[in-house]
Amino acid sequence: MNKRWNLWSPSDAENELIDQLSGQLNINRVLGALLVQRGITTYEDARNFFKPQLSELHDPFLMKDMHKAINRLNQALGNKEKILIYGDYDVDGTTSVALVYSFLRNYSSGIEYYIPDRYEEGYGISYKGIDYANENNFSLVIALDCGIKAHEKIKYANERNIDF
Repeated sequence: MNKRWNLWSPSDAENELIDQLSGQLNINRVLGALLVQRGITTYEDARNFFKPQLSELHDPFLMKDMHKAINRLNQALGNKEKILIYGDYDVDGTTSVALVYSFLRNYSSGIEYYIPDRYEEGYGISYKGIDYANENNFSLVIALDCGIKAHEKIKYANERNIDF
């Protein structure tokens, strides 16, 4: 398979912004270029990007059915159910698992995590992972960075009294 790379060539004005931003932030020009490519062109924009205020973040309840997920999590924590944090083996999957696990372990001793085997299970929710949850009496699985299209696997889990 042939791939064609489209490399970004900054304009003179963008080069000026890159130099200015890199100097103000005392960062490498490459990082400055990445910021400019993402529309971050001022010191203030960069500060907000690297150190956002809670008021600047998106409202998580804009996500469909977020209130249902929060209610189910609260129920599981209140009932001392076992909760499995499930995520892919790639960097955003493992990072999200580490973050959520680190937070939730402060509220429950019944928290564990599961990262699928790259070669045996591949990306996403796997039957092996669901079987692991079932064999270890997890009643709730929090899937991070995966599972959006795993309808059959979620049905398989629900048949085993495991909520996702």
